[in-house]
Amino acid sequence: MKATVTQIDASQLPSEWAALQEHVSRERSDLVLLPEMCFAPWFCTAPEYNEAVWRAAVDGHERWLERLPELGAATVIGTAPRDADGKRYNVAYAWNAARGLQWIHRKTYLPNDDGYWEANWYDRAPIKFAPLRLGELSIGVSICTEIWFMQHAREYGKRGIHMLLNPRSTPAFCNEKWLAGGRTAAVVAGAFCLSSNHAGRADHIRLGGAGWICDPDGDLLAATDADHPFITLDLDLARAESAKSAYPRYVDDSSL
Repeated sequence: MKATVTQIDASQLPSEWAALQEHVSRERSDLVLLPEMCFAPWFCTAPEYNEAVWRAAVDGHERWLERLPELGAATVIGTAPRDADGKRYNVAYAWNAARGLQWIHRKTYLPNDDGYWEANWYDRAPIKFAPLRLGELSIGVSICTEIWFMQHAREYGKRGIHMLLNPRSTPAFCNEKWLAGGRTAAVVAGAFCLSSNHAGRADHIRLGGAGWICDPDGDLLAATDADHPFITLDLDLARAESAKSAYPRYVDDSSL
């Protein structure tokens, strides 16, 4: 399974998109992971909700989501701002040629501090972390902050996922902390952990880039940077299957 992680500067979308198309075509990627809400500048730097900004972000994502087939990948995963059930959400999607666009997971753990006033911008979804089956591949999605709630990585692992996907928008100063979280989540789930991130700037925030791929033992296999904004690796899904019977995944945590 050839999987691609990315770092994307939302202020340079047309050129970034063209470069990603070329990379995916050359590498023949099966799965592409995009950053969190990457089809608009990161707007949660503002502490107060603004209807016009939200509407522009929703509309922008809807236009770009129609272009996902241009990548030529079998599957594309990311998140988008979305109005649903009378509320506003940050929602993960999966697109493939056979099924089209599926909305698969609403973000439930929302930060609310400098540069990341997310709880002011959209609603917290009910806790629901369900794997998604895509042919032979089983994935789980943890959107940005959700990676730190390791109980869901554990449950995803018990339900047999091969990949834990972490689309995010995080600042440069804490790249190492986020990688530590991704490595730990990979071990907890017994799955490959993939993350894609925003790059560039959003107001006063320097966004971190540094998408990664970690193996089920938490070893870093590859990471993006300014010179290599897209990375593709061929991942052996059997490694994630065998990891489920190895420490610490096999340890019984049921109630006594």
